[in-house]
Amino acid sequence: MELWEEVFKNAEIRGGTITCAEMVLHGSFSLPDGKMISDLPAFCRIAVNLKPTPQSNIQVEIWLPEENWNGNFLGTGNGGGAGSISYAPLAFGIRRGYATANTDLGTSPNADSAVGQPERWADFGHRATHEMTVVAKEIVALFYKKSAKYAYFIGCSTGGQQALMEAQRYPSDYNGIIAGAPANNRTHLHTGFLWNLKAMNQSSGAMLSEEQLKLVTQTVIDQWQGNDGGASEDNFLTDPRRCDFDPDTIPTRNATDNNKGLTSEQLSGLKQIYAGPTNPRTGERIYTPLPYGSESIPGGIGIQQDPELVSSLLYLFKWAFGADFDYTKFDFDRDLDTLNDRLAPLLNANNPDLSEMKELGGKILMYTGMSDPLVPYQDALHYYDRVIEDQGGLSQTQSFFRFFLVPGMGHCGGGPGLNDIGLGGSPYVQQDREHDVLSALVAWVEHGIAPEKIIATAFKDSFAPNGVSFQRPIYPYPQLPEYVDGDPTLPSSYQGVHHPQGGVLIPAERYLI
Repeated sequence: MELWEEVFKNAEIRGGTITCAEMVLHGSFSLPDGKMISDLPAFCRIAVNLKPTPQSNIQVEIWLPEENWNGNFLGTGNGGGAGSISYAPLAFGIRRGYATANTDLGTSPNADSAVGQPERWADFGHRATHEMTVVAKEIVALFYKKSAKYAYFIGCSTGGQQALMEAQRYPSDYNGIIAGAPANNRTHLHTGFLWNLKAMNQSSGAMLSEEQLKLVTQTVIDQWQGNDGGASEDNFLTDPRRCDFDPDTIPTRNATDNNKGLTSEQLSGLKQIYAGPTNPRTGERIYTPLPYGSESIPGGIGIQQDPELVSSLLYLFKWAFGADFDYTKFDFDRDLDTLNDRLAPLLNANNPDLSEMKELGGKILMYTGMSDPLVPYQDALHYYDRVIEDQGGLSQTQSFFRFFLVPGMGHCGGGPGLNDIGLGGSPYVQQDREHDVLSALVAWVEHGIAPEKIIATAFKDSFAPNGVSFQRPIYPYPQLPEYVDGDPTLPSSYQGVHHPQGGVLIPAERYLI
């Protein structure tokens, strides 16, 4: 291999420029914010600025392992409104031997930079990920003197949106894609955030305290624990669709001897959250509600009810209506139409037609936590059902696209149940196709072994350094793990059981654009 200085000194990048090329020695790397990432192999770090349009300002980084490259390329996703390179996925990739890339999606230094910049909306929605992929493959070929054999993409939340956008718009970019908790129904997801904010702020003092949120979740669990296929001692739901919960059973302040019970105003707001956003004029459903059992999980009601905390989730409204838009006056009929007219064609990855990805031999694994309060699992489930319909059946879909529901997982991980399917980098999780979703995807793409189950892991107190609490198999939808007999902490005590497809509240057709 030539010295990296010679490789990139005169390199020409289509639509962009190399802004940094440096060799990072084995050990630690200092991030722009001063934090350190440790336990890294030696790698070549390439930073690129891309300008596919005059408005664009896309930052990309490609990390290239100096030794032990596995011959493959890994594109990785960002989160939230992006606004910076996400370095953890880059570190994850090179530790596993991949030439790895990430992009800020063109929104640096934060999502507000895209206000009044329609081309940046397109960059964020789909173009930056594709441009990153194209340039990264060029850089890989320059550095290693040969192209990557296989290309994979992995992302969760916004990264999940990126994943499905790649599958829908640029199916030749990747051989295999992992889409976690995809924020693909983007404009309606954010409308749901605003709905939840309004629901809990109709009167002064209506927001729920942390103790009250825990009370709500515990009330749900106490009523349905072990009645949905899970173990009797589970503190999470295996299938929230089986939970016919009545919010009026939540303790109220008048019925308790302390202040933990809910006031009538709080209960009213919570019922609106459980109902989910609807068009006030037509009654049409806009988006799915939060799942039962997720109320007290980080990223949920605690953030979405707070006007200050939730503001970081409402950048789309600034894009569509301007920086000074008063989102407290948002009209869920008229203003939603405007939001969709301006942003949905660029941001929403709702197209169920994945036939080109299938014809190219590509494979997709999608997963989502069933206790995710930020991007509810119901939307991913409904998207998969729509793909099944488009493909003409479950078997036709599962030949290239499989979907795993993860009981008790929060947003992209964490949560009271299963926390990890191999993406957290924990030494307690084996990097094989039985325990690790990336290894499962590689086995499917490169060896034709489709995943029939993955052993998911729950850590003690949901914290990986504490070690393993229990493990449980997860299965391709519509199967879920059900307890059979034996030690409930062991995966051998469970079997996959087909649960009915669907069973979730779904948006009206006009809100699936």
